[in-house]
Amino acid sequence: MFEEALRRGIQVETHAIGDRANRMILDLYEQALKAVPAEKRKIREKPRWRVEHAQIVDPVDIPRFAKLGVIPSMQPSHAISDLFFAPARLGIDRLAGAYAWKSFLKSGAIICGGSDAPVEHGEPMIEFYAAVARKSIKGESSEDWHPEQAVSREQALKMFTIWPAYAAFEEKDKGSIEVGKLADLTVLSQDIMKIPEREILRTRSEMTVIGGEILYLNWVRSEEDE
Repeated sequence: MFEEALRRGIQVETHAIGDRANRMILDLYEQALKAVPAEKRKIREKPRWRVEHAQIVDPVDIPRFAKLGVIPSMQPSHAISDLFFAPARLGIDRLAGAYAWKSFLKSGAIICGGSDAPVEHGEPMIEFYAAVARKSIKGESSEDWHPEQAVSREQALKMFTIWPAYAAFEEKDKGSIEVGKLADLTVLSQDIMKIPEREILRTRSEMTVIGGEILYLNWVRSEEDE
């Protein structure tokens, strides 16, 4: 099936959470990529196959994502909700490869960020906060949560903008505010690149623009503004 997907130009995305599942999928992806050389593929560039969640990965398998060009599609909020019970269910040792955003980035992979709504809240600010703080919404953390796996704000921003666009083969149209791209943007109530971490959770959308059209506006214009 994976080999045929390469021949037909079909992008594959596979749901995998645990370390065994992630290794199995990487093995299958690798077999297909070796079996179908680039000249026999409909899409000659990297197929940009993905693994949805990639939550628990054996540290030895993390570099394989970048090597194979596989994109981990991850939801940062999982780390600040699952980690309340993950140590007891997985064991401390396996947490070394759990929600390992920084390790993925250091290995050369990019992360396609998401929310996993409605399983999670679907609130972008919670996802951004989780990525940079790696703490619960109440500010809780511990060494077991591997705080070193938190990412910078610039990296978090890319996780929810240009990298998902790349993952969808849409980086020429979306993912950044540039001439020639679709006017898709959100105006926030605060500068999430500078404010204290806790303030990120209090940040709200003031305006949402899709394709140049204002679809959401959180203020009422006065007569002086008109």
